[in-house]
Amino acid sequence: MSDGPIPDAAVVGLLRPFVRATRPILSALRDSDPFGLRGRDGGTDGERSTRDKLLDALAAAPVPGTAAWARMDVAARQRWWIYRVGRFATGVAAIPGLGGALARTLPVGAAIGAAAQGMLLVAVAGEHDVTDEDHLVSLLAWVLFRRRPELGSGPTAAEDAAADARAAEIEGDLATGGRPTAARIGSAVWRLGRALYAVEDELDKRPHGRFYHEALGMLPVVGVLGKYLGEWSGLKRAAREAQRWLAARGLARV
Repeated sequence: MSDGPIPDAAVVGLLRPFVRATRPILSALRDSDPFGLRGRDGGTDGERSTRDKLLDALAAAPVPGTAAWARMDVAARQRWWIYRVGRFATGVAAIPGLGGALARTLPVGAAIGAAAQGMLLVAVAGEHDVTDEDHLVSLLAWVLFRRRPELGSGPTAAEDAAADARAAEIEGDLATGGRPTAARIGSAVWRLGRALYAVEDELDKRPHGRFYHEALGMLPVVGVLGKYLGEWSGLKRAAREAQRWLAARGLARV
């Protein structure tokens, strides 16, 4: 808990490494094409191999790196990211051990929920071709914390180096390259949650579910379902707020 209001500069200092740690993960998931699926549209040749038929079937699925994905509009991709991030974050919270000691010291809903929304905001902005760090920091500051920080001329050399070091710490094993396995990404998501939990008092400002989700979450047995539905609703509201923020600044793609 903080002893007083958290200055905007501290929020910006937290969000810069968060954005830097999040973007490589999302870029790898969005742009990787390990099987050469991009551009495959199938064919009519009955003599094609089983391997080719399998690759064509994979390419028909609407996931990043496929021809089907390339044909999707921005709204459809945004919906995909909501489900992708929501399901992955829920899995991370449910799998014992991914969070390590952090899972035993931080409330799962607050840590993973905040990290998931931050990841989703960066993903949604990316689908609108918004990758500028100051834009992303401003977007997250508004949607998650209701802040409008003055970013000025950007970070100083010392602040930039500190943000890089913190981002590498959050990325963990992902920073050293190699295939981003579920375990590596899951651990990184927990570290993203810990980074945002540094401003614990601010987390209540992020988009939440409806009042009935909160009421359901307080009941025995079904409380877990209520919290899950609340976080899912919060993700969708965060995506809508991101869309409005981008549109208000002329950054949204149609």
